[in-house]
Amino acid sequence: MPTALITGATAGLGAAFARRLAADGFSLVLVARDGKRLDATARTLHRRYGVRADALAADLSDEKGVAAVEDRLGEGVDLLVNNAGFAHGGEALEVPVAEEVTMLRVHCEAVLRLTLAALPGIRARGRGGVINVASVAAFIADSTYSASKAWVVNFSAGLAAKVPEPRVRVMALCPGFVRTEFHERASIDTSGIPDFLWLSADRVVDAAMRDFARGVTVSVPDARYKVISAVARHVPLGVIDRVSSLIGR
Repeated sequence: MPTALITGATAGLGAAFARRLAADGFSLVLVARDGKRLDATARTLHRRYGVRADALAADLSDEKGVAAVEDRLGEGVDLLVNNAGFAHGGEALEVPVAEEVTMLRVHCEAVLRLTLAALPGIRARGRGGVINVASVAAFIADSTYSASKAWVVNFSAGLAAKVPEPRVRVMALCPGFVRTEFHERASIDTSGIPDFLWLSADRVVDAAMRDFARGVTVSVPDARYKVISAVARHVPLGVIDRVSSLIGR
């Protein structure tokens, strides 16, 4: 039975990945900060799908937490989903530097270290890979969040080009607005976001797994966001800033 380790596994896309992979017969290692919620999630998945679901409580902004997950990855997994992340509700120049640094630790340092901890074992087995959750925001110069997600895309695409094993894949997943707890936790007002831009977490994961199986390097689920991400690369930054101010950052 293959094993998947998922960070940020108790809510949103992380929980959707856990459900999908459990349904596909993966044993799970679930990582999140909230140990109580993590244990409950693991029990629910075990009861519902009959798979092994281990809980590993870890804060990925903390050296001890990252090291604990690195150690578990060193024991071997078939798939790593780097999903843990968060956003700030304030404007870029208003957010305390310490909070920005914490974001970079979670979005960049942890992704780097966990990916490189997982890949040796995956490559030795000659199958499996890593899915790094980025965002369509990666294609829009707006904030530390978008910059960190741009790093995830470039890091993932660069590694994917260097891995020689044909059945080992590294993919960046770039969803748009997904109905999860993400915006509420960041105190981001989403009232200006049109209904047609919202995506279902389960559908995003289904699209991601199809793209991963096909060997796609940068997955942008949903045709609407494929268009948006393509256009964003050519729109002046001032226009993007005005639009994001209108619909929510």
